[in-house]
Amino acid sequence: MLTVVPDDGAQEDGAVGASSLIDEIVREGARRMLAAALEAEVDAYIAGLADQRDERGRRLVVRNGHAEARRVMTAAGAVEVRAPRVNDRRVDPVSGQRARFSSAILPPWCRRSPRVAEVLPLLYLHGLSSGDFVPALEQFLGSSAGLSAATITRLTKTWQDDCQAFSDRDLSSVDYVYVWADGVHVNIRLDEEKLCLLVLIGVRADGRKELVAITDGYRESTGSWADLLRDCARRGMSAPVLAVGDGALGFWGALREVFPQTREQRCWFHKIGNVLAALPTSAHPGAKKALAEIW
Repeated sequence: MLTVVPDDGAQEDGAVGASSLIDEIVREGARRMLAAALEAEVDAYIAGLADQRDERGRRLVVRNGHAEARRVMTAAGAVEVRAPRVNDRRVDPVSGQRARFSSAILPPWCRRSPRVAEVLPLLYLHGLSSGDFVPALEQFLGSSAGLSAATITRLTKTWQDDCQAFSDRDLSSVDYVYVWADGVHVNIRLDEEKLCLLVLIGVRADGRKELVAITDGYRESTGSWADLLRDCARRGMSAPVLAVGDGALGFWGALREVFPQTREQRCWFHKIGNVLAALPTSAHPGAKKALAEIW
């Protein structure tokens, strides 16, 4: 488990003070740029609706001051923002509801930039506990706004729900011409069992590659691979024309059981690695050239 231990003595280092000044300049620049972008967005919105007027000739869409300041976590650190507001008095003739301006740059619910949101699950997967997020990101970004332990806990629930939705999605409308299969062995948060991640990547007829399924299994056993392939078949996946994998016998046994009509091909990358592993390093350049000619 990763933990964060703040170094109080580091604050006395002159380099840290210089770094802090740089960070402040970057954050101030980010704040000004964000404010300018929000103002320009509102100005363009209002200008585009300048012809919308009521029976007295008054504009239906005008500015309405600024919202209360809020801090948004960005890759440059926490930035304070006062978003401009819009008074939009247009009414939808069908629903009777008033129109509302919603910023594409800074939605009302936004408290973190997408870049920061993408980093959080990576840190979690690397073993950072929910209680360590606050001191870790506060040291790095200069603030912990919007990143409390409770927030991280809620996010982990969202990630788990997203993972479950991905694992349950329908595959009947997708035709995978061929698939790659491989086992990724990990050694974190494990007891005595030798677990690994079973990964299946599919290629559509138009050449697009996408992740089909991923799950944990015991080693790379036939039973674990068969469970994954049967789940894909249950969700509507048709038999691919070709399956590519390494020399692990478990996958091939499961493939013949679930999709017996699928042709088999050993992964060339794994095959090259196996050949080179049996040769001295001095022979690798010539062997690679010969293997390329064979391919």
